[in-house]
Amino acid sequence: MLSDIEIAQAAKMRPIDQIAGALGIDADYVEHYGRYKAKIALDFYDKVAGRPDGKLILVTAITPTPAGEGKSTTTVGLAQAIAKLGHKVAVALREPSLGPCMGVKGGAAGGGYSQVVPMEDINLHFTGDLHAVGSAHNLLAAIIDNHIHQGNTLGIDPRRITWRRVVDMNDRALRNIVVGLGGKAHGVPREDGYDITVASEVMAILCLATDLDDLKERLARIIVGYSYDNKPITAGMLKVQGAMAALLKDAIKPNLVQTLEHVPAFIHGGPFANIAHGCNSVMATRLALKTADYVVTEAGFGADLGAEKFFDIKCRYAGLKPEAAVVVATVRALKMHGGVARAALTAPNADAVRRGAANLEKHIENVRKFGVPAVVAVNIFPTDTPDELAAVVELCDRIGVPVALSNVWAEGGQGGIELAEKVLAAANSGESHFAPLYPLELPLADKVRVIAREIYGADDVAFTKEAANTIAELEAMGYGRLPVCMAKTQYSLSDDPTLLGRPEGFTITVRQARVSAGAGFVVMLTGEIMTMPGLPKVPAAEKIDIDRSGRITGLF
Repeated sequence: MLSDIEIAQAAKMRPIDQIAGALGIDADYVEHYGRYKAKIALDFYDKVAGRPDGKLILVTAITPTPAGEGKSTTTVGLAQAIAKLGHKVAVALREPSLGPCMGVKGGAAGGGYSQVVPMEDINLHFTGDLHAVGSAHNLLAAIIDNHIHQGNTLGIDPRRITWRRVVDMNDRALRNIVVGLGGKAHGVPREDGYDITVASEVMAILCLATDLDDLKERLARIIVGYSYDNKPITAGMLKVQGAMAALLKDAIKPNLVQTLEHVPAFIHGGPFANIAHGCNSVMATRLALKTADYVVTEAGFGADLGAEKFFDIKCRYAGLKPEAAVVVATVRALKMHGGVARAALTAPNADAVRRGAANLEKHIENVRKFGVPAVVAVNIFPTDTPDELAAVVELCDRIGVPVALSNVWAEGGQGGIELAEKVLAAANSGESHFAPLYPLELPLADKVRVIAREIYGADDVAFTKEAANTIAELEAMGYGRLPVCMAKTQYSLSDDPTLLGRPEGFTITVRQARVSAGAGFVVMLTGEIMTMPGLPKVPAAEKIDIDRSGRITGLF
């Protein structure tokens, strides 16, 4: 059996002009990054803005487990299957971060015969977007410290600076640092720290901006800290939004690549789903909808995180209307949710699948709460037994949701034909009555309660004194009408990663609140969520290598 990277390296890619041409994108608007990658000029959207949108299909999943669910693989395979059925389709995905790539995952471009290519390029620097985001973010950080060093006319309180630095790598040693040491010539000493680049508000802004002007306006609204008299200090007050936007002038353009079966794929932006809103850029999604009849996109992790934020934040701001949502599950993952240890997953256990299917049922309910038709994709593995697969189908039949077995990892688009037919039926049924979960007029704490009770299944929400005080301050400053972005573990519907399945009788604790005024949401931090991950004992980087011919191995 070939590895993912071996399959990708054997692919016969088409020149990117051909992929763009299939979407009706003229060569004049295609900015090449080699033969197989390109950015699409911003003014092309103006040319097609009057066209009707295609139909938007979201791929989400059950609560992730170490057993794997295959959401990106299903997204790519579904699009390839829709293409095989004769439809004009495009994929819209996030860009991978180097941190997880070198840490645990080892790559994030789909898998098997349902991948986006060139896989190595996409995972390793791609078109430089994440570096541009990091540069813009760290420029602002440097300007803050320089302003204080040069006299601090804005009265910035060094103890209340909220803008940390970023790097696109998992590096726990940088979580908490001290800057400005070495004497008067080297700045003002203060505590600081690093987040991973994809947790930067600049990344969230890039993914929610609709054009360059909107980008600049959002950058100017970033709150970097507070003055001695408790007034917010913004990037606009530091007069740096123009320079930040200049660093992002290419990063804002959507990237175009292809799947193994030559389906156009827009891969652009990459905010974390358990820290930020976990969706690709609004600009890439809008462009895909103007150039294809169907667009298959995904949101990070389970429907409690990525899908909720996709619906409540991205769709709300961008005016998007998803026509259907796919919930991806595997027998292996459902067995883990049913209490089976990872080491015992290959042993047949249909009863465990039935117990774990409660998690799947909850995520189906979550999708339906937004008025969007759901379809279940069972991403099959060779170890799945007929009884185990039947247990999943029985659940779906009982609650009235279409279900299809998907073998897109091994068979590409051909392995997703049944899934594609059911998804297209849902998308064309006219039964999508999409609406966000809560109105913006609700107080911030009540928005959190709605999400916790309706989406997580919590009994209630507890706010630490610090969080409650911050929420009150933010509402007093006029930020109460923003949507909330929940920072929560991806491994449980609760804020405790050890509670698998469908936990009940729990309370969500919000320990901190932070406003992302430029992105346009308030982040609510729960549990032990880290904005700077660490590397595992054996990082994926130890397995990655390159030979003298330039051939990379071990990436996935």
